[in-house]
Amino acid sequence: MKKSCPLLLLLLLHIIFSPSLTAAVAGGFGVGIGIGGGGGGGVWIGGGINTPAAPPSSYKLDVAYKALQAWKSSITGDPHGLLRSWVGPNVCSYKGVFCSSAPEEEEEEEEQVGSSSSSSTSSRVSFVSGIDLNRANLEGTLVRDLAALTDLTLLHLNSNRFSGTIPITFRALASLQELDLSNNLLSGPFPSVILSMPSLVYLDLRFNDFSGPIPEDLFERPRLDAILLNNNRFQGEIPESMARSQASVVNLAYNELSGSIPAGLGFMGSKVREILFLNNRLTGCIPEGVGLFSEVEVFDVSYNSLTGQLPDTISCLDQIEVLNLAHNQLTGVLPNMICSLKSLLNLTVAYNFFSGFSQECSKLFDRNVGFDFSANCIPDRQLQRPPPECSAGSGTELSCTRIPAVQPLVCGAMAILGGTIGDLTSTSTPPSSPPP
Repeated sequence: MKKSCPLLLLLLLHIIFSPSLTAAVAGGFGVGIGIGGGGGGGVWIGGGINTPAAPPSSYKLDVAYKALQAWKSSITGDPHGLLRSWVGPNVCSYKGVFCSSAPEEEEEEEEQVGSSSSSSTSSRVSFVSGIDLNRANLEGTLVRDLAALTDLTLLHLNSNRFSGTIPITFRALASLQELDLSNNLLSGPFPSVILSMPSLVYLDLRFNDFSGPIPEDLFERPRLDAILLNNNRFQGEIPESMARSQASVVNLAYNELSGSIPAGLGFMGSKVREILFLNNRLTGCIPEGVGLFSEVEVFDVSYNSLTGQLPDTISCLDQIEVLNLAHNQLTGVLPNMICSLKSLLNLTVAYNFFSGFSQECSKLFDRNVGFDFSANCIPDRQLQRPPPECSAGSGTELSCTRIPAVQPLVCGAMAILGGTIGDLTSTSTPPSSPPP
């Protein structure tokens, strides 16, 4: 027995230092030296064979692979060769595709409770979380298969040549927060499927060919912060529901919208910063409620057919930086209080029928505020309309019903006398004194 000890020792040393073997002892101690002279090796303690850790779950990436390949097959133009990288199942390596991972949710309850061998680290699942193909000049359509990317939070496809519309299957994109389809060739009515995206924060459909009315429900999406619909062919009136919007930016410019500005517009959420209605077919008076926009910075209603005098409440726009009223049919004297707005950087009232402004407005030039009052009817000022035009314009002057303003004007707490904000755009003659 004693003679066998050196033999056992030699055998053990041979196993340890052999470059072509890997030894393991289940349940105890093991030594690993790489196979065939490779560089890998290691020591492990505990239960089992030296097996590398399993990669993150990839079942969602398998689904994404099928969806993205279906979309790639529908692309008819790829002038920059961007989709050449879309080869093989590793979708996270595709140009313009971004992946994330998160702890995998357990779909079934554990049948065995109290197991002492449970893993201390939860498994993770990888998924496609974003697609950004801006300015790729791709030509094709948005296929139904993309709805399989249910974890997508960002879809940016601006400046391409996608045509058709948004598939109804996109209602499955419940996690989508940013949708940018601007500067494409999309057409048809407003894509109602957008109203089924509960997480949407940023919506950009600019520079397409959408038409028809803007749905009332759009402005009642509680999380929607930016609504950019300009440069389409939307028609009809601006929905009254806009007064309930929580958005900070609403751009409806360069469409074919008609009717009046919603009277309750000023009741939008306090986050609103930019309102752009320019280049439409809006008529009627500027509603008194705009004075409730205490935080708005840009208000542009130029290139419409708005009439009547400006409401006194417009002087409540304390944070306004850009106020553009140009190319309308507005009349009266430009109120002193507008020219006194402390944050004003640019005031444009050109191509209206204003008949004058005060010394306070003349001070705008000293403040380096851009002030364009050309093509009006202001006496003793250059670049004004000829008298015949001014006479014709005064004949079409519209009388706007106004609430008698409290003097001095109390901004943010307008007194409603003799009616509600809802009837402030009527065109009847205003009362000479407040009702009893």
